[in-house]
Amino acid sequence: MLSFNIQFTGEFIAFFALAVCAIVGAVLALNFTKVVHMTLSLAFTFVSLAGLFVLLGAEFVAFVQVLLYVGAITILMIFGIMMTKHQGEGQEPSRPLRETLAAIGCVCLLLILIYAIRDAKFPGDAAPLPQDTTREIGKLLFTQMAIPFELVSVLLTVAFIGAVALAKREEDPQ
Repeated sequence: MLSFNIQFTGEFIAFFALAVCAIVGAVLALNFTKVVHMTLSLAFTFVSLAGLFVLLGAEFVAFVQVLLYVGAITILMIFGIMMTKHQGEGQEPSRPLRETLAAIGCVCLLLILIYAIRDAKFPGDAAPLPQDTTREIGKLLFTQMAIPFELVSVLLTVAFIGAVALAKREEDPQ
């Protein structure tokens, strides 16, 4: 029933190592209790994902991943943590039934994904990628995708202004 034909090439080993690092970083980000540790493990996950993008031949996306997520977002989160007041809250009580059901659900999802991938038929020939992917992305952004690109930038600006307004709101004196 389970017949795998796997060739252990360098690309396969690198993919497997980066995928394991991304999953471990994500799980650690969910399980750490200190926010700084969560942020650092999230940065580890972002770097692993950038490595996966490099393996897929998307160097520009990998560069943007490192520049934006690892650089900007992670540093912004760390500064936000350091500049805000934190109230000491108690640890959430352990819920063994909930954790057991979540683990069973994860195992079932893994088995379903393995079954679906095993029976999938992937096309043999794909269209060749352009040599200069950055130039092609730039052409698309400034020709066909100019209006959606500008709408996203306006949306992000409005979201940023809203976040600043919510952060500046004074607490109710009660």
